[in-house]
Amino acid sequence: MTKQCISLLTPLVVLLLTGLADPSLGSAGEQEDYYRHGMLRREQYNQVQVQEKPISLTPDGHEHPRQSKKSPKGMTESNKKNEKKTAPTKSEKAASKKAVKTKNALKDPNSISEGVGQYSSIKEECPPLGLETLKINDFQLHASSTKRYGLGAHRGRLNIQAGFYEDDLYDGAWCAGRNDPLQWIEVDARRLTKFTGVVTQGRNSLWSSDWVTSYKVMVSNDSHTWVTLTNISEDLIFRGNREKEIPVLNIFPSPVVARYIRINPRSWFYSGSICMRVEILGCPLPDPNNYYHRRNDVITTDDLDFRHHSYKEMRQLMKVVNEMCPNITRIYNIGKSQSGLKLYAIEISDNPGEHEVGEPEFRYTAGSHGNEVLGRELLLLLMQFMCLEYLSGNQRVRHLVEETRIHLLPSINPDGHEKAFEVGSELSGWSLGRWTNDGIDVHYNFPDLNSILWEAEAKKWIPRKMPNHQVPIPEWYQSINASVALETRALISWMEKMPFVLGGNLQGGELVVTFPYDRTRSQGVVMEQTPTPDDHVFHWLAFSYASTHRLMTDANRRVCHTKDFAKEDGTINGASWHTAAGSMNDFSYLHTNCFELSMYVGCDKFPHESELPEEWENNRESLLVFMEQVHRGIKGVVRDLQGRGIANAIVSVEGIGHDIRTAADGDYWRLLNPGEYRVTARAEGYGFTSKKCEVGYDMGATRCDFTIIRTNLSRIREIMEKFNKQPIKLPVRHLQARRSRERGLGT
Repeated sequence: MTKQCISLLTPLVVLLLTGLADPSLGSAGEQEDYYRHGMLRREQYNQVQVQEKPISLTPDGHEHPRQSKKSPKGMTESNKKNEKKTAPTKSEKAASKKAVKTKNALKDPNSISEGVGQYSSIKEECPPLGLETLKINDFQLHASSTKRYGLGAHRGRLNIQAGFYEDDLYDGAWCAGRNDPLQWIEVDARRLTKFTGVVTQGRNSLWSSDWVTSYKVMVSNDSHTWVTLTNISEDLIFRGNREKEIPVLNIFPSPVVARYIRINPRSWFYSGSICMRVEILGCPLPDPNNYYHRRNDVITTDDLDFRHHSYKEMRQLMKVVNEMCPNITRIYNIGKSQSGLKLYAIEISDNPGEHEVGEPEFRYTAGSHGNEVLGRELLLLLMQFMCLEYLSGNQRVRHLVEETRIHLLPSINPDGHEKAFEVGSELSGWSLGRWTNDGIDVHYNFPDLNSILWEAEAKKWIPRKMPNHQVPIPEWYQSINASVALETRALISWMEKMPFVLGGNLQGGELVVTFPYDRTRSQGVVMEQTPTPDDHVFHWLAFSYASTHRLMTDANRRVCHTKDFAKEDGTINGASWHTAAGSMNDFSYLHTNCFELSMYVGCDKFPHESELPEEWENNRESLLVFMEQVHRGIKGVVRDLQGRGIANAIVSVEGIGHDIRTAADGDYWRLLNPGEYRVTARAEGYGFTSKKCEVGYDMGATRCDFTIIRTNLSRIREIMEKFNKQPIKLPVRHLQARRSRERGLGT
């Protein structure tokens, strides 16, 4: 068993032993009554000293105006006074993973009580139960009433997003059917759980303003008899939200053990309704008899660093990997962020630092939206995995490293990530850190080359006046005053420098793979299928990732927000989802040889650290399979008669209106699906040659080399320039007259 597995299992083992040591749990036969213990009398709460002051409510259920002052960072007054005790620092989080606290639990077997609502003396940080990550399914959520189905309890999940239109099946919160203090939303943990806190948001909506400003918390073991959390003599009333999007965290004075938990709104925004999105923090207690949870647990066997990394920690981890595998890795940076942080990349190859003729180049990027942290951590895990598996002799990984030049750029927008990282996974909300420091969305900050290409096609300029590929960047975009982020400029320079063939950018907030085009061709249309000439290839590339992901193509999985992508095999054309000009995917396809796709790797943009092992298992095979697709299609070298590679030669495939160009050494790679193709190679100053190239179903690109001959005109120009003479350019009519005279003299 690996050290990682031991570290994951130790707290559970200790808690299990603690439960067995408690004589009050009785014999094995009495375990059948495990979920239905007697209710705890309210007097037993009186041992807990709470400094929370009750919130005064007006008769209509709203908070008294004089007490509506907002607490910093969404903390309650009691949390603010006890902030150091209830909100552990990052060092304390790391220490909680060790056995210090569990040793104390062994010394005091009664510290975890079986009674509902009894406070535990163990101060411990618990992760989210999983409303946002969908670990809590719809059948575990209940409510007193609902306004309509689209606002049911199943929609009351933290950070859930609503559809553009109201009154559909996918609204952005749970909303009660009536506005009174008797409403509630309930979560069934399906096992005894140590609840430690609640995170709340208002309703996500473009048109409505609804949120809860205060609430009570109740717990139960049988869902019939409920106990309210109190502060000695009065019910605890927790401060809620002051607007609808910023999450507010309330940590309980002490953990409370129960199976069910209810949130009971007491006051709400004066011109809105009772609407909430919530996440519950809690530690499920060990239950060896619970087959359901054992069956659904996902445990990884990879011994990797499963935690969130700050910028400094990311840089240090890359250095550690480089020291472990110095022969196959190289760290470099492609530029700087707006605040001056370097954009670090790591190269993985058997000859790092140099391009090998015939070897394709692949890239993964992540973090263009700084708050979409999962993709960043997946690339850091992939980096570790590739190094360790290469050292252990994994033939699949060794083949990838030896036949591919792989580049990983984990954090395109480190400034945004640091903002989200500072507040943590549950409080960063949906958008904090998404943009750069100067407010730019990097992923959609590229020049709109689609419009330039489509306008040229409409004027029938292609290919006579303009090529159908490598569309030039307009001059205005390159000016100093253009609204272009430093991060975007660094990316463009990197993309132009490296002969990338295939790339994937990891994003978050959904479970789907999108491919170009991302902009609709019809003006004013927000959703429309807009395929590229390589649509069939993009479909295959997208499906190769989605089909090997543990959840993307699962027809039984719950929708993340508003669209069921599983019905479309977990893939979609970007423009048919929502139109967006200037995307990284479209730019990469139209300006370079690289086919770029976006992988939305999880419903939760910033999952809790405890979720990382499972998310790695969800995506590991997909990450590897997609990299292997860079070896699908044809490859070769375009040479002259002397065997020298010709740079910038054009390689075109009959029937596909998108060409590619050779790299500096004359080598090229053309992604294609299995089939027979007629391929032509040409270059300026050379003739052209064509041949049939067949792509098989087996992995590995088909070799298809070309030799092209220089034209007579280009040879004459070369000779004249060599001797510093310019060829004489006579008008056509003079040439015709001279030829006529020569024919006359000959007769």
